[in-house]
Amino acid sequence: MPELPEVETVKNAVQKAIGLANITDVIIKQNHFREVMPEDFREKLVGAQIIKYERIAKYLVIHLSNGYAIIWHLGMSGRIKICEDMPEQLEKHDHVVIKTTNGILIYHDPRRFGLLTCCPSAKLREANCLKHTGIDPITEKWDGSYLAQKFKNKKIPVKVALLDQAIVAGIGNIYASEALFAAGISPLREAGSLKPKECQKLAEAIKATLQKAIEAGGSTLRDYRKPDGSEGYFQHLHCVYNKTGQQCPNCTCNIAQTGGIKKIVQAGRSSFYCPTKQK
Repeated sequence: MPELPEVETVKNAVQKAIGLANITDVIIKQNHFREVMPEDFREKLVGAQIIKYERIAKYLVIHLSNGYAIIWHLGMSGRIKICEDMPEQLEKHDHVVIKTTNGILIYHDPRRFGLLTCCPSAKLREANCLKHTGIDPITEKWDGSYLAQKFKNKKIPVKVALLDQAIVAGIGNIYASEALFAAGISPLREAGSLKPKECQKLAEAIKATLQKAIEAGGSTLRDYRKPDGSEGYFQHLHCVYNKTGQQCPNCTCNIAQTGGIKKIVQAGRSSFYCPTKQK
């Protein structure tokens, strides 16, 4: 599932290609995703101008001149394709087409676990998918004191706490594992056990990791592709994620004895870490 850096990359690409265009038509081939699209989705979009783009957590939000906003989540396998002109033939899983005066946006989603809906911009934070999102570590005030406050007395592992979108918006398995490695903190630690200095170090590591991933266009592991169809690059810079048994960067341990990077399952999700460097 695309995390914060991937969605930020998609947002930037769509904004650059489509800009403040007018929406001229919407073609809906399939309206059943994680939620059924609103019946008046096309009516709310056609004729409106795009006035602003933003990312909230793992959602792309496109604000319109008529007071509505498009909310877009790519789910497990979804992607947004940008075309200059309407293709002669749509691909099998091209479900929604948004035509604008600057180009075409096509929502492609084989598994249909994504979301495409709209609501009044003024009530954006009241939408079910957005009303419980926590602070954004890239665009909002973010520091160790915030984490220390949210982690206080929490007995759950810190990795599980980082996946709670009500605490930190936009982080998933990849960047939680990478940030914990960068901070030298074990994913097994109870969140409430982190000292203020450790919370500050983790907050800095999260922001730095996400920013590096955005610069690299995100991580392509399976389904994620940028709107131009190319892969992200950050997977080549992963230190621990999906590297079970390998050496971590600047490893000082004997992996013949330690077994290298470990993989564990926490709350049903995979975590990767170095037991030597992360305490």
